[in-house]
Amino acid sequence: MACSYTYVPYKDTGFFSRLAIDYLSNHPDTHSFYHFSPDPEGLKRAIAERAKYSVNRKALVAALNKQYTNFTKYSKTEENIQSLLDENTFTVCTAHQPNLLTGYLYFMYKILHAIKLAEQLNEEYPGKHFVPVYYMGSEDNDLEELGTFRFRDSKFRWDGNGQAGAVGRMNTKGLKPLLNELLKLFGPPGKNCDELEKLLTTSYLKHNTIAEATHYLVNELFGQYGLVVLNPDDATLKAEFIPVTEDELLHQHTYPIITDQIEKLGKNYKIQAHPRPLNLFYLSEQFRERIEKNGEKWTVINTDKEFTKSEILNELKKNPERFSPNVMLRGLFQETILPNVAFIGGGAEVAYWLQLKTLFEHYKVFFPCILLRQSVMWIKAPQTKLRTQLEFSISDLFKPEQELIVDYISKHASDEWKTDEEAQAIEAIFRSLAQKATSLDPTLKEGAAAALTRMKYQLQTLEKKMLRSEKKKMDIQMQRISRLKNALFPNNSLQERVDNFAEYYLDNGRAFLGIIKDGIKPLAPDFLIIE
Repeated sequence: MACSYTYVPYKDTGFFSRLAIDYLSNHPDTHSFYHFSPDPEGLKRAIAERAKYSVNRKALVAALNKQYTNFTKYSKTEENIQSLLDENTFTVCTAHQPNLLTGYLYFMYKILHAIKLAEQLNEEYPGKHFVPVYYMGSEDNDLEELGTFRFRDSKFRWDGNGQAGAVGRMNTKGLKPLLNELLKLFGPPGKNCDELEKLLTTSYLKHNTIAEATHYLVNELFGQYGLVVLNPDDATLKAEFIPVTEDELLHQHTYPIITDQIEKLGKNYKIQAHPRPLNLFYLSEQFRERIEKNGEKWTVINTDKEFTKSEILNELKKNPERFSPNVMLRGLFQETILPNVAFIGGGAEVAYWLQLKTLFEHYKVFFPCILLRQSVMWIKAPQTKLRTQLEFSISDLFKPEQELIVDYISKHASDEWKTDEEAQAIEAIFRSLAQKATSLDPTLKEGAAAALTRMKYQLQTLEKKMLRSEKKKMDIQMQRISRLKNALFPNNSLQERVDNFAEYYLDNGRAFLGIIKDGIKPLAPDFLIIE
């Protein structure tokens, strides 16, 4: 398939926060919230510093080998897992919850970004090895979010069949009716359709849990690139985090440390997430509920579970897998178990990671280079045809619809609807009249100014009416502009935050992944447009 790649700076798209833009542009207001800048020099420094922090590589590889027992180990993935025993091997990580059918397109983009960056670093640092890792947020219990996805114009939602707790642990029984409804919308029949149908039904109907289904799906899509899937809901890995978990239970250092950072960051930017007094959940097969400390007791809210100090420390020692970090501690856990040099996340993730540096310093855990994942927009052939007909550049597409309409009318209609010259002439006349009136009676000055304001308003109202008249003359073109914007920015949002990968897989097959990977520039502060 013939494709072209265009790159538009994030700052020119209007879809990214000031914090994200300032961070990418090395603004001084962001300097105190990270160690390594999101660029080649920052990564170089991160790689050098990472070697000074040890991780339990044997425990990591043992856990991964166990987790891959029932999954195909593609040759590159097998090599990457075993290479993690070597002190010169590092990881490039992205994280996401096990959304049903991956949820939205950016799930795929995150992973491909990690793969592309690992490939690039392997070329640039021949004495070292870099492994792309998908860190599965399997302990998230927000089923409303994780169980929802869209396909074309249809919304699908799984209610979990009455299950509660961590979504990754939920049984996949009951998913068949939903999948059947989805598959009815696939077509036309062919290689891509058959392949995707087999992939999805095998993932979700032949694996017991959502975590296992997601592992299978991601492994089948990305194993060819050597991606390693890691499920942190693992007793061996949780055991590595016991010192931090115990400290949080007993002393709750997270809250004051992050609150202090929030006060500093909040002077200039919107805060993404707030800590709780105690930032841990208690995890069972039936629930994932917050732990609270009340006097000398630790309670699990919405349950009858209660622990004394000795009881909860004994529970942690015997069953570390039952203690689940919240968003404030998740990154700390990730960097405790992985020899990671870079973390790739969306805008919201970058924002809350910039709140965490001093927490990592407190626990003497490596704080990685934080990278904004590359955003991607697909422009299909029909939209390319529309764009060409309307004579818009690709960067024009990020303008608001009304601005595009005005631009089009300004370029293609007569200038009779514009009142700029008349406005200047009227203002000159009124200023002359105002001077005359004021010279006769100074108290008339305010009245003259008010009259000019009323006239300007009336002129603007007339101009809007004339513009609407021009729009009516170009109704077909206006409909095309609206159709183009709706296709590329559904619900006035980014395509990647609405669409599911299935639609694009049906069009392009596995080539879909290669097309994106080829276009990704891991360290560029740009939005990728594939046309």
